[in-house]
Amino acid sequence: MYAEERQQEILRRARSIGRVDVVTLAEEFAVTTETIRRDLTVLERAGVLRRVHGGAIPVERLGFEPALAARDEVMTEEKERIAKAALAELPDDGAVIVDAGSTTGRLARALPADRELTVIVNSPPLATMLATRANLSVIMLGGRVRGRTLATVDDWALRPLADLHVDVAFMGANGCSVARGLTTPDPAEAAIKRAMIGAAERSVLLADHTKFSGVYLTRFATLSDIDMVISDDGLDPALAAEISAAGPEVVRA
Repeated sequence: MYAEERQQEILRRARSIGRVDVVTLAEEFAVTTETIRRDLTVLERAGVLRRVHGGAIPVERLGFEPALAARDEVMTEEKERIAKAALAELPDDGAVIVDAGSTTGRLARALPADRELTVIVNSPPLATMLATRANLSVIMLGGRVRGRTLATVDDWALRPLADLHVDVAFMGANGCSVARGLTTPDPAEAAIKRAMIGAAERSVLLADHTKFSGVYLTRFATLSDIDMVISDDGLDPALAAEISAAGPEVVRA
C-alpha cells in the first residue's frame, strides 16, 4: 500500500469511528508507529485531522473547517476524475452555476473552449481565472468573502440568485449522508448553496468519497433535492445504492 492510500484509509477510519490510535494503526497496516505518526502529521498539515495524545481525531469533531488550500491538496486524483465526469453534464450552451470549492474549482478549470456558456460563481479566484476565457460570460456574485473557503455569502450574493435561472448547478458539500442530506459548517454559506440549487433546473453534487462519512452543522439540501451525485470509485457500492434510492443518479468516476 502506498503512503497516500494508507493516509486516506486512516482519514476514512477517523471519520467513521471518531478517532484513530497510533499503535492500533501500526499493527493493522504492519508498519512502524513512526510511520503512522508521519502519516498523521501529513493529514494534520492538510487540515483534515488534529493530533491528540496517542492518535488523532477528524477536524469536524472539533468544529474545525479545513481551509480551501488544505482541502485542495487531498484526494487530488479523485477530484480530477470527478471534474472530468462532470463535463458530460454541461449544456451545449446556456448558463451554469459553479459553487466555490476544491472539486468544483477543478471543474471550472476544465470547462471546454468549444461552447458558449454563462458561468455564475461565488468565488473571486474562480471568477478571475474564468474571466479571461473568450467563450465564457462570467457573473460574480458579490457579498462578504469568507476567508476559509473564499466564497461570497450574505445578502449581496443571495439577492441575485433569487432572479436567476440556470441549466445546471454544480455543487460542493463538506458532508453528505442519506439521513442528513448535504451539510456545511457555516450557515451563511449554506444559505447561498440552498439558493443556488433553487435557481437551477438540475443540480449535480461533486464530492469525493470521504465526504460521505461526516455531517456538519447546517443542512442546505436533502438528497432528493439533487439530481446527480458524482463521486469517485472509492465510494462504497452499497452506500452508492442507498444514495441512489434516495433520489439522485450516482456516478462513480
